[in-house]
Amino acid sequence: MEGRTGEPLEPFEAVVQRHGPLVLRVCRAVVGPDVADDAWSETFLAALRAYPSLPPGSDVRAWLVTIAHRKALDAHRAARRRPVPTAEVPETAVPAHEGDPVRDARLWAAVAALPPKQRRCVAYHHLAGLPHAQVAALVGGTPEAARRAAADGVAALRRTWEPEEPS
Repeated sequence: MEGRTGEPLEPFEAVVQRHGPLVLRVCRAVVGPDVADDAWSETFLAALRAYPSLPPGSDVRAWLVTIAHRKALDAHRAARRRPVPTAEVPETAVPAHEGDPVRDARLWAAVAALPPKQRRCVAYHHLAGLPHAQVAALVGGTPEAARRAAADGVAALRRTWEPEEPS
């Protein structure tokens, strides 16, 4: 496969293999485990279409996280349009994803309880490893505000989440 300048691009399958787990962790942190698989799939479908026109030397990881961010926003918008159930909802377990280092459902619940901007800043900076300037470009605001939101989110997680003691 060649990019728009005729330079060879890495096979897309290799891009999915290298960045797929990271994108899934970001999706889980931003939209929750129930919708993460769909957001992940949508991210890579969109990336596959746009990959041949990616400029040479682009930061593929940041590019994929940007796409995942947009797909997460789409998922939030879609969720607002769905009817809200009024009857009791049966308890269902959400299986941990194979290869995901964070399997503690209580941690995901604590992440989900963060305010949306803090949750996104924590996911994009701490899970995806994006610098605060790129996080700010995704969520809006300044790099300083993104740094503060990420720090506040981590502080809230430290206050509310305690890992289980090994038995």
